[in-house]
Amino acid sequence: MTLDPDKAAASIEAEDTLEQRSQVRKAAVASTVGTTIEWYDFFLYNTAAALIFPTLFFPSSSNYAGQLESFATYAVGFAARPVGAFIFGHYGDRIGRKATLIITLLMMGLATTAVGLLPGTDSIGIWAPILLVVLRLLQGLAVGGEWSGSVLLSMEWGDQKRRGFMASLPQLGVAFGLILGTGFLYLLSAVMTDAQFTSFGWRIPFVFSLVMVAIGLYIRLRILETPMFAKRLKENKISKLPSMDAIKNHWKPIILSALARLSEQAPFYVITSFTLVFLTEEQGYSKTFALAAILSAAALELVAVPLFGHLSDTIGRKKIYMAGSALMGIYGFVLFAAMDSGIAAIAFIGLFLALIPHAMQYGPQAAMIAESFPTNLRYAGAGMGYQLASVIAGGPAPLVATFLLKETGSGWSIAAAIAGCAVVSLIAVALLDDRSRSDINDDATFAKKQRTRERVGV
Repeated sequence: MTLDPDKAAASIEAEDTLEQRSQVRKAAVASTVGTTIEWYDFFLYNTAAALIFPTLFFPSSSNYAGQLESFATYAVGFAARPVGAFIFGHYGDRIGRKATLIITLLMMGLATTAVGLLPGTDSIGIWAPILLVVLRLLQGLAVGGEWSGSVLLSMEWGDQKRRGFMASLPQLGVAFGLILGTGFLYLLSAVMTDAQFTSFGWRIPFVFSLVMVAIGLYIRLRILETPMFAKRLKENKISKLPSMDAIKNHWKPIILSALARLSEQAPFYVITSFTLVFLTEEQGYSKTFALAAILSAAALELVAVPLFGHLSDTIGRKKIYMAGSALMGIYGFVLFAAMDSGIAAIAFIGLFLALIPHAMQYGPQAAMIAESFPTNLRYAGAGMGYQLASVIAGGPAPLVATFLLKETGSGWSIAAAIAGCAVVSLIAVALLDDRSRSDINDDATFAKKQRTRERVGV
């Protein structure tokens, strides 16, 4: 399956025309809406894993063991994400960004709906947690293939002098998805009794995913392929094995991209998932209070992410990113001090501001990673670099946080782990090339670097 040559030509001819400006807007909307739906689905699971799944799917376990088992199924989705990046990266750099993104959207929507319909362990026994893991795997594969395609759709269509800003727009899908997913559960938990919410209320947002997928498909079917990829297709400069070639020829930026994300990825999932348990189980706050605090933090990111994406176009990606990484290393201690204060207002403010250091990294991050790879390997390379961090940071984060709290009895140990992640990220970002002002539509730079590596035997 390949992109129709006529459609490829149409994409190329759309450059520098009124049609291009229209396509830029469509691509930005399609990317942001698509990632919003994907992350809505993913975050629904994250929130349910903290509040619902321990008793529904692991009823015979102790409270601590149930939390660990629930977060373990949560981590499975993260383990699948690099695999999804490898698989869909192959097709994204072979058949095009648009077609691949339609597949990932469908996969995520159907898997999420199935989670909402899945009976608990009391009804079907051991099959309940097994099927939950399978569906979480499918979610992880879909998200693994979604991110780089959405970013490239917006970034490759947009003004190349504003790549940081354009690539930050799909990143808003995380904040929108968190607000919609967590907000839906927040609303239901507020209007229902605990018994009603635990019995059937939590399932409603999962099934509603089908409606959102239909909207996303309608939008994505109306866009053209990006001119950058269409040009490579027309010139027959498409790799036969993009994912393998990306690993072979660009392994360094893949690894550095993953390590650069430690100070963004791990704290984000501590803040948006583990803190739900910490505030409700350890500090005695209500589920409604915890969800409201996280929703407020996500709303602040709607402004902060594109702001820092824009600043990266003028100041530079690495400068903004490293400032955010360093601030995150410090803020972990502030966050747990606020939540330990015993004062609701301080705990709320501490959590409300926690995602600003994240936004300082997440805004410029998409462009910084995507710019590290040539066009014909960009979907695969950027996706694998981005998603590899989910295995070493995002997925294990709530598990590690739960373990550290149990062993030390203090959130300070979690803050120290966040600071350690920041140190690693600062080193990794320093080693990445800064291509903020380079022409990524010209892959000659990458070809020259590859020939140099071959000469020196690297």
